[in-house]
Amino acid sequence: MDLDSGASAIGALADDTRRTLYAYVAGRPEPVGRDEAAGALSLAKHTVSFHLDRLAEEGLLEVEFRRLSGRSGPGAGRPSKLYRRADREFAITLPPRRYDLVGDILAAAVGRARSAQDLDAALAASAHAEGRAVADAAGGVPAPAGLPELAAVLAGQGYEPAVEPDAVLLSNCPFDALAEKHTEVVCGLNRSFVQGVADGLGCTATTAHLEPAAGRCCVAVRRDVPRGHGQAPPGGE
Repeated sequence: MDLDSGASAIGALADDTRRTLYAYVAGRPEPVGRDEAAGALSLAKHTVSFHLDRLAEEGLLEVEFRRLSGRSGPGAGRPSKLYRRADREFAITLPPRRYDLVGDILAAAVGRARSAQDLDAALAASAHAEGRAVADAAGGVPAPAGLPELAAVLAGQGYEPAVEPDAVLLSNCPFDALAEKHTEVVCGLNRSFVQGVADGLGCTATTAHLEPAAGRCCVAVRRDVPRGHGQAPPGGE
Protein backbone atom coordinates (compact mmCIF):
# COMPACT_ATOMS: atom_id res chain seq x y z
CA MET A 1 0.00 0.00 0.00
CA ASP A 2 1.34 3.43 -0.88
CA LEU A 3 1.58 6.12 1.79
CA ASP A 4 -1.00 8.43 0.19
CA SER A 5 -3.84 5.90 -0.01
CA GLY A 6 -3.06 4.43 3.40
CA ALA A 7 -2.93 7.84 5.07
CA SER A 8 -6.17 8.91 3.39
CA ALA A 9 -7.98 5.77 4.55
CA ILE A 10 -6.77 5.97 8.13
CA GLY A 11 -7.36 9.72 8.14
CA ALA A 12 -11.02 9.04 7.36
CA LEU A 13 -11.32 7.51 10.83
CA ALA A 14 -10.30 10.75 12.51
CA ASP A 15 -13.96 11.82 12.42
CA ASP A 16 -15.71 10.59 15.60
CA THR A 17 -18.95 9.60 13.85
CA ARG A 18 -17.14 7.79 11.08
CA ARG A 19 -14.96 5.93 13.55
CA THR A 20 -18.02 4.89 15.58
CA LEU A 21 -19.76 3.63 12.45
CA TYR A 22 -16.71 1.69 11.34
CA ALA A 23 -16.40 0.03 14.75
CA TYR A 24 -20.09 -0.90 14.67
CA VAL A 25 -19.95 -2.44 11.20
CA ALA A 26 -16.68 -4.26 11.97
CA GLY A 27 -18.21 -5.77 15.09
CA ARG A 28 -21.30 -7.19 13.35
CA PRO A 29 -21.25 -10.78 12.06
CA GLU A 30 -23.42 -9.87 9.05
CA PRO A 31 -23.39 -6.91 6.63
CA VAL A 32 -25.10 -3.83 8.05
CA GLY A 33 -27.72 -1.65 6.39
CA ARG A 34 -28.13 2.09 6.85
CA ASP A 35 -31.38 1.77 8.83
CA GLU A 36 -29.83 -0.70 11.25
CA ALA A 37 -26.76 1.46 11.84
CA ALA A 38 -28.83 4.62 12.24
CA GLY A 39 -31.11 2.96 14.79
CA ALA A 40 -28.33 1.29 16.74
CA LEU A 41 -26.26 4.47 17.05
CA SER A 42 -29.13 6.97 17.27
CA LEU A 43 -27.95 8.87 14.22
CA ALA A 44 -29.85 10.46 11.35
CA LYS A 45 -30.09 8.19 8.33
CA HIS A 46 -28.65 10.81 5.95
CA THR A 47 -25.65 11.22 8.28
CA VAL A 48 -25.11 7.47 8.39
CA SER A 49 -25.39 7.19 4.61
CA PHE A 50 -22.80 9.91 4.03
CA HIS A 51 -20.22 8.45 6.41
CA LEU A 52 -20.71 4.83 5.36
CA ASP A 53 -20.20 5.78 1.73
CA ARG A 54 -17.07 7.73 2.62
CA LEU A 55 -15.66 4.69 4.44
CA ALA A 56 -16.45 2.56 1.38
CA GLU A 57 -14.73 5.06 -0.93
CA GLU A 58 -11.59 4.83 1.19
CA GLY A 59 -11.61 1.03 1.00
CA LEU A 60 -12.36 0.52 4.69
CA LEU A 61 -15.79 -0.99 4.01
CA GLU A 62 -17.14 -3.14 1.18
CA VAL A 63 -20.63 -2.82 -0.27
CA GLU A 64 -23.13 -5.42 -1.39
CA PHE A 65 -26.80 -5.29 -2.37
CA ARG A 66 -29.34 -7.78 -1.06
CA ARG A 67 -33.07 -8.02 -0.38
CA LEU A 68 -33.36 -8.32 3.39
CA SER A 69 -36.80 -9.92 3.11
CA GLY A 70 -35.31 -12.94 1.38
CA ARG A 71 -38.01 -12.74 -1.30
CA SER A 72 -37.38 -12.27 -5.00
CA GLY A 73 -39.41 -11.37 -8.04
CA PRO A 74 -42.09 -8.69 -8.50
CA GLY A 75 -43.14 -7.02 -5.29
CA ALA A 76 -40.04 -8.10 -3.38
CA GLY A 77 -38.78 -4.52 -3.18
CA ARG A 78 -35.46 -2.99 -4.05
CA PRO A 79 -32.26 -4.58 -2.73
CA SER A 80 -30.79 -2.87 0.32
CA LYS A 81 -27.29 -1.43 0.31
CA LEU A 82 -25.25 -3.25 2.93
CA TYR A 83 -21.79 -2.63 4.36
CA ARG A 84 -19.18 -4.91 5.86
CA ARG A 85 -15.59 -4.46 6.91
CA ALA A 86 -13.18 -4.79 3.98
CA ASP A 87 -10.62 -7.58 3.90
CA ARG A 88 -7.94 -5.07 2.95
CA GLU A 89 -5.43 -4.35 5.72
CA PHE A 90 -4.18 -0.86 6.56
CA ALA A 91 -0.98 -0.09 8.45
CA ILE A 92 1.28 2.95 8.30
CA THR A 93 4.63 3.28 10.02
CA LEU A 94 7.02 6.17 9.65
CA PRO A 95 9.74 5.44 8.71
CA PRO A 96 8.32 2.53 6.69
CA ARG A 97 8.70 -0.93 8.24
CA ARG A 98 8.11 -4.33 6.59
CA TYR A 99 8.09 -6.86 9.41
CA ASP A 100 5.48 -8.84 7.47
CA LEU A 101 8.10 -9.38 4.75
CA VAL A 102 10.58 -10.77 7.28
CA GLY A 103 7.86 -13.10 8.53
CA ASP A 104 7.22 -14.42 5.01
CA ILE A 105 10.93 -15.00 4.43
CA LEU A 106 11.45 -16.78 7.76
CA ALA A 107 8.40 -19.00 7.23
CA ALA A 108 9.63 -19.98 3.78
CA ALA A 109 13.11 -20.65 5.17
CA VAL A 110 11.70 -22.97 7.84
CA GLY A 111 9.96 -24.93 5.10
CA ARG A 112 13.20 -25.24 3.17
CA ALA A 113 15.12 -26.26 6.30
CA ARG A 114 12.61 -29.03 6.99
CA SER A 115 13.58 -30.43 3.62
CA ALA A 116 17.12 -30.95 4.96
CA GLN A 117 18.50 -27.69 3.53
CA ASP A 118 21.02 -25.89 5.72
CA LEU A 119 19.25 -23.10 7.65
CA ASP A 120 21.64 -20.34 6.56
CA ALA A 121 21.31 -21.43 2.94
CA ALA A 122 17.52 -21.65 3.36
CA LEU A 123 17.35 -18.09 4.68
CA ALA A 124 19.46 -16.75 1.82
CA ALA A 125 17.50 -18.67 -0.80
CA SER A 126 14.11 -17.66 0.62
CA ALA A 127 15.08 -13.99 0.85
CA HIS A 128 16.49 -14.00 -2.68
CA ALA A 129 13.33 -15.67 -4.01
CA GLU A 130 11.14 -13.09 -2.26
CA GLY A 131 13.21 -10.31 -3.81
CA ARG A 132 12.78 -11.79 -7.27
CA ALA A 133 9.04 -12.05 -6.68
CA VAL A 134 8.91 -8.34 -5.84
CA ALA A 135 10.84 -7.58 -9.03
CA ASP A 136 8.52 -9.77 -11.10
CA ALA A 137 5.51 -7.89 -9.72
CA ALA A 138 6.95 -4.48 -10.60
CA GLY A 139 5.32 -3.06 -13.70
CA GLY A 140 6.70 -0.74 -16.34
CA VAL A 141 10.37 -1.40 -15.60
CA PRO A 142 12.56 -1.40 -18.73
CA ALA A 143 14.95 -4.27 -19.33
CA PRO A 144 17.73 -4.33 -18.52
CA ALA A 145 17.07 -2.17 -15.48
CA GLY A 146 19.57 0.36 -14.20
CA LEU A 147 20.21 1.74 -10.75
CA PRO A 148 17.35 4.31 -10.94
CA GLU A 149 14.83 1.56 -11.74
CA LEU A 150 16.21 -0.62 -8.96
CA ALA A 151 15.91 2.31 -6.57
CA ALA A 152 12.30 2.90 -7.60
CA VAL A 153 11.33 -0.70 -6.80
CA LEU A 154 13.21 -0.63 -3.49
CA ALA A 155 11.45 2.62 -2.62
CA GLY A 156 8.18 0.71 -2.81
CA GLN A 157 9.52 -1.64 -0.13
CA GLY A 158 10.31 1.22 2.25
CA TYR A 159 14.09 1.51 1.77
CA GLU A 160 14.14 5.28 0.95
CA PRO A 161 16.98 4.83 -1.59
CA ALA A 162 19.37 7.48 -2.84
CA VAL A 163 20.96 6.95 -6.26
CA GLU A 164 24.63 7.78 -6.74
CA PRO A 165 26.60 7.39 -10.00
CA ASP A 166 27.69 3.84 -9.16
CA ALA A 167 25.58 2.88 -6.17
CA VAL A 168 22.19 2.87 -4.50
CA LEU A 169 22.38 3.73 -0.80
CA LEU A 170 19.41 2.84 1.38
CA SER A 171 18.49 5.47 3.94
CA ASN A 172 15.91 3.38 5.81
CA CYS A 173 15.93 -0.21 7.06
CA PRO A 174 12.43 -1.72 6.77
CA PHE A 175 13.42 -4.31 9.38
CA ASP A 176 14.99 -1.89 11.88
CA ALA A 177 13.83 -3.27 15.25
CA LEU A 178 14.55 -6.87 14.28
CA ALA A 179 17.92 -5.93 12.81
CA GLU A 180 18.94 -4.36 16.12
CA LYS A 181 18.07 -7.52 18.07
CA HIS A 182 19.15 -10.15 15.53
CA THR A 183 21.69 -8.31 13.43
CA GLU A 184 23.51 -11.18 11.73
CA VAL A 185 20.39 -13.06 10.66
CA VAL A 186 18.27 -10.09 9.60
CA CYS A 187 21.00 -8.15 7.84
CA GLY A 188 22.01 -11.29 5.97
CA LEU A 189 18.51 -11.97 4.67
CA ASN A 190 18.15 -8.25 3.92
CA ARG A 191 21.19 -8.38 1.64
CA SER A 192 19.88 -11.51 -0.09
CA PHE A 193 16.46 -9.90 -0.57
CA VAL A 194 17.91 -6.76 -2.15
CA GLN A 195 20.13 -8.88 -4.39
CA GLY A 196 17.06 -10.85 -5.42
CA VAL A 197 15.29 -7.64 -6.44
CA ALA A 198 18.32 -6.56 -8.50
CA ASP A 199 18.63 -9.97 -10.16
CA GLY A 200 14.92 -10.14 -10.84
CA LEU A 201 15.00 -6.77 -12.57
CA GLY A 202 17.95 -7.81 -14.70
CA CYS A 203 20.08 -5.15 -13.08
CA THR A 204 23.34 -6.70 -14.23
CA ALA A 205 26.83 -6.14 -12.82
CA THR A 206 25.48 -4.93 -9.49
CA THR A 207 25.95 -6.51 -6.08
CA ALA A 208 24.28 -5.91 -2.73
CA HIS A 209 26.89 -5.50 0.00
CA LEU A 210 26.73 -5.39 3.77
CA GLU A 211 27.97 -1.91 4.67
CA PRO A 212 26.76 -1.10 8.20
CA ALA A 213 26.73 2.64 8.86
CA ALA A 214 25.00 4.91 11.32
CA GLY A 215 21.72 6.37 10.17
CA ARG A 216 21.01 4.08 7.22
CA CYS A 217 20.31 0.50 6.18
CA CYS A 218 23.17 -1.98 6.45
CA VAL A 219 22.85 -2.86 2.74
CA ALA A 220 24.14 -0.86 -0.22
CA VAL A 221 24.00 -1.83 -3.89
CA ARG A 222 27.05 -1.02 -5.99
CA ARG A 223 28.11 -1.55 -9.57
CA ASP A 224 30.68 -4.30 -9.84
CA VAL A 225 34.22 -3.10 -10.41
CA PRO A 226 35.73 -4.89 -13.44
CA ARG A 227 38.66 -7.14 -12.64
CA GLY A 228 42.00 -5.56 -13.25
CA HIS A 229 41.06 -2.16 -11.94
CA GLY A 230 42.84 -2.99 -8.70
CA GLN A 231 39.89 -2.09 -6.48
CA ALA A 232 37.73 -4.51 -4.53
CA PRO A 233 34.11 -3.59 -3.93
CA PRO A 234 33.35 -2.41 -0.38
CA GLY A 235 31.55 -4.66 2.07
CA GLY A 236 33.53 -7.80 1.35
CA GLU A 237 30.53 -9.70 -0.07
